[in-house]
Parts: sequence; structure tokens; C-alpha cells
Amino acid sequence: MLSAAWIIAYILFPFLGAAAIASLILRYKHLHVSTTADCDLGGIQKFHNVPVPRIGGIPIAFGFLLGQLLLAVTVRPGMEFITQNNYQSLVWAGALAFGVGLLEDVTKKIGPLPRLLVTFVAAGCAWLWLDVKIDRMAIPVIDHFLAIHPLVALLLTVFVIGGVSHAFNIVDGYNGLASGSSLIMLSALSIVAFSLNDLTVAIPCCVLIGSIAGFLVFNFPYGKLFLGDGGAYLIGFMISVLSIRLSNQHPESVSPWFPMLLVIYPVFETVFSIYRRKLQGRAVGLPDRGHLHQLIFLRLVRWKTASKQNHDRVFRNSLTSPYLWGLTTIAAIPAVLFHDSTFWLSLFIIGFMCAYTWLYRRIVHFRTPRCMILSIPDHCIKGAKGNSVPLPDA
Repeated sequence: MLSAAWIIAYILFPFLGAAAIASLILRYKHLHVSTTADCDLGGIQKFHNVPVPRIGGIPIAFGFLLGQLLLAVTVRPGMEFITQNNYQSLVWAGALAFGVGLLEDVTKKIGPLPRLLVTFVAAGCAWLWLDVKIDRMAIPVIDHFLAIHPLVALLLTVFVIGGVSHAFNIVDGYNGLASGSSLIMLSALSIVAFSLNDLTVAIPCCVLIGSIAGFLVFNFPYGKLFLGDGGAYLIGFMISVLSIRLSNQHPESVSPWFPMLLVIYPVFETVFSIYRRKLQGRAVGLPDRGHLHQLIFLRLVRWKTASKQNHDRVFRNSLTSPYLWGLTTIAAIPAVLFHDSTFWLSLFIIGFMCAYTWLYRRIVHFRTPRCMILSIPDHCIKGAKGNSVPLPDA
């Protein structure tokens, strides 16, 4: 077991490395902003007013690479099970998911389907190099079927990991939303990994926590640097691979439903959005403003809604994320407490989906509980010309 000092080091050094790279990106953004910035200010899902670099995945990837250097120092006799080769395999598999997302961030020409297909390939690499696989569901009939049909298990694993990676990209819509939610998930995952003394999962979790935190200080609350597709795909891929790996390595202690509850927010957001768009007769792949985080921004966060100041609009954007951090925490806490119980995990998964659907319907029908509405005391603000602008009822 690593000492507390080394655990802190695995968080602190990636944090400093990621923060340093993020600082350099912003310091010299005039050299690359025409290529790396999100300049589509009028897009249907855009809420920023100035071009912002969307290559925040680079600092996170750099911080994760620092973990390789730390392993060279800390691996010693008795710790052979967390080898550099093991970590290297994780790096190379994640590089595929990160690379295709970064390519989209720079070129803006890589569609959702090619990105998804590359994450499928990355998931296949995780299967080959790390033995990450979904071959049990704690349901005897399904487990027997997966045991005698390994190809089906492979396809299921590839689909799940690729789908989760894509889901994180979908919820990456506001300052700190995807990165903050991922910190909660990784913290929960690391707690369970440390409790089982599984450093093959715990150490990468610590490195990712530090790396993401180093990026987050530049992203939240004022959105100076965006996560981008590269960062979202990298985070989603790592969380899905590490959580499945933990379940694989401790079948008696970790239910196969633990990873599902851990990432239920981005996954159900994606599934619900597909269902919603099909119900409305819209193309599944086209963006809209119907995601839960967008409804929260438009209808619950009523902080200086009529202000024309960029500072106020960006800060209002950031006030959306804590709502979803709370939703993520609601899933993460029972995931940790009941990580070995399929019954309770599945019950909480169902409960989360019901709660999400209930909240979504309440917001859509303007029946949101007033305790969830963030508003200023006098229920009005000063418009651009000084006139009072009343806020609508929920």
C-alpha cells in the first residue's frame, strides 16, 4: 500500500503539470487561437461570447503522462502488479480516444460517427492489452451466454466504453460541468479501489484527479479554456475502462453494476436525449437545446439574465454546473456504499432514472420546485438601458 505522501504526490504533480500547460496555452493563445478556439459563437448550443481555446484535453493528457514518470520512482518489490507496462497500455489505448477528439477540436471536421468508431477501436485495445471486458452482469442466464459467446462480450464491451466516452462529450456543455462531474466519479472510484488495495485502478484515478483539477482552475468559473472533444473523450474513456477493470479484478467485491451507477448521469442523459429526439421526430445526431443542463441554465439559473456584460453571462453559465454536480453525487455516494450489492446498485440506477425524468418534466412544464431556482431577491434585474426586467414564474 502506498503511503499518504505518495498518494498526494500522484495528485499534486499531475495537477501542477496540467496547470502549467494550461497556462502556456492561454499565455500564447494569440499564436493558435485561429485554429484551436471555438469561434462558433452563434451555434445552437453555444453560450460564450468570445472565442475560447477548446484544447483543454492537452493539459489533462500531459498530467496523465506524468503518472508514468512517478511510477518509475514508486514501483518497487512487492508492487509488481502495478507495472509501467500496465500503465503504458492504458496510456496508449486512451491516446486513440483523445487523439480523434483533439483532431475534431482543431479541424472541426470530424463527425460524431468517426469519433465513435475510433473509441470503439480504443476499447478493443483495452480488451486486448488490459483484459478489460464485460463478461458478467450478475444475471445467471446472461452470464452463461456471455461465457460461451466471447465475441458478444467483446462487442458489448466495445459498445459500452465507446458509448460512455461519447456520453461525456454530450454533457460537456457548461464551464466545469463534465470535468467537475468526472472528479466526483473518479473520487468515488478511487475510494473503492483503495479499499480493495487495487493500485492498478487507484493510481490512475489519482493521476486523473490531479490532471483534471489542474485544467478545472482555468475552466471554472470563467471559462478561459474549454475541455473540448479530446478532453471529454479521454475522461469518459478512462473512467469507463478503470471502473470495468475494477469490477473484473474483484468479482466477489465489486458488482458489474457498479460502473453503471457511477456513470449513470452522462449515460442516461444520452439515452434520454435519443429517446426525446425520436419522440419529437428530430434527427438524433443534430444538436438542440433540450438537454437537462441547458434547461437548468435557461429556466433555473436566473442570475442577471438581462445583463449584457460578458463577465455576468459567463458566470451565469458556470452557476449551472453545481446542479449537475449534485446529481452526479447522488449517484456516486450509493455507488461507493453498495459497490458489492447488485440489488442495491440496480435499485439506485432505477431510482436515478426516475428522478431525472421527474425533474426534466417539472422543468419543461414550468413546475420546478422553487427551492431549486437561483434568483436575486427582488426578482428583477437592470437591463442594458437601466429598465427593470421581470423574471418569469417557474
